[in-house]
Amino acid sequence: MTHRPLVLLPVVAAVLVLAGCGRDDELGGRDDQTRTEQRTTRVEVIKRVGADEGFDPEAIYRREAPGVVTVASVFGSGGSLLGGGDRQGVGSGFVLNGDGEIATNAHVVTEGEGKEIEAADEVFIRFADSNQVPAEVVGFDPNSDVALLRIDPGGLTLRPLPLGRSSALRVGAPVAAIGSPYNEPQSLSIGVISGLDRTIDSLTGFAIQDAIQTDAAVNRGNSGGPLLDADGEVLGINSQIRSTGGGSEGVGYAVPVDTVRRVLGALRRKGRVDYAFLGVQTTDVYPQLAERFDLPVRAGAWVQSVEDGGPAEDAGLRGGEGQERFQGQPYREGGDVITAVAGRRVRGPDELAAALARFGPDQKVEIELYRDGRRREIEVELAERPAESRPGR
Repeated sequence: MTHRPLVLLPVVAAVLVLAGCGRDDELGGRDDQTRTEQRTTRVEVIKRVGADEGFDPEAIYRREAPGVVTVASVFGSGGSLLGGGDRQGVGSGFVLNGDGEIATNAHVVTEGEGKEIEAADEVFIRFADSNQVPAEVVGFDPNSDVALLRIDPGGLTLRPLPLGRSSALRVGAPVAAIGSPYNEPQSLSIGVISGLDRTIDSLTGFAIQDAIQTDAAVNRGNSGGPLLDADGEVLGINSQIRSTGGGSEGVGYAVPVDTVRRVLGALRRKGRVDYAFLGVQTTDVYPQLAERFDLPVRAGAWVQSVEDGGPAEDAGLRGGEGQERFQGQPYREGGDVITAVAGRRVRGPDELAAALARFGPDQKVEIELYRDGRRREIEVELAERPAESRPGR
């Protein structure tokens, strides 16, 4: 079987994308004395045609492309996209509102991973009408790969894109992606939702749940741009591709809009997102596995290992021992099987992560599990998620 690695999309050299951005007189009215009359922000709200009118890529592009921006990040001390030796990257983003808020991927405006992640020294935004302005990084969340930027909206025409709902996602539904692949701004590609409930890695090594899979062509530079439905509503933020050579091979992934909405809210309030941490590594339980290892339930999250000193160990949860292979996979026998968190059913590791996502660090939750064939309930005080994942988490 050929291994197809997941590739983050934004690392494109910013050669001429925002040339001259270092000059204040080219940044959309920085001189208040001479450009006062241009400081009024114009927010355009476009009437959207319902999905029952059909999927019209041309109409979607005409309505929504003005709200999609190019995001250029500078890493280094030069302070200019033309500065010698600076590390530069280009991705995409989109306007959220008339206050000048922009959504993008965290990896578009940061470099490094885990404990080593750092924000860019400078970020610039370029609009479809060629206006280009500096942006502030309000906050970024490496666990969901979402970042919130803010610009001074004075003198600009802003076209906010509406956020949809994850409940509207359907496999086979047509979608459009708009962004700046390979420094080509305002590029449109179309496709369908190929799959739902996918799991992709974040910048910390922890999983991003409920990712959207699409065959719409996304390439380096599309990161941070919107995945849109027939109504022009944002379904997700394009984030990764599965590729052998770094280009689109028809398997792209977007962070789902419900996650985006929740994270943006937290970033507005405090500039960061707090995640609860249990400290277990689990695997899916399915009927044949349950029969082979004599498990008391046919669905759940089977604990394979428990992190030393973590909340799960402190509460007495048990991992497995030894190693036995079944259907080509190694398993540790004897661990607890988690079946519910605070009354919410858990049928596997993804549902366990989703159940824990409702809680914050230091909160106590009741975990239902089966051990030695008997049902138990254990109270666990959750901790704060570490900066990066290690085996066993």
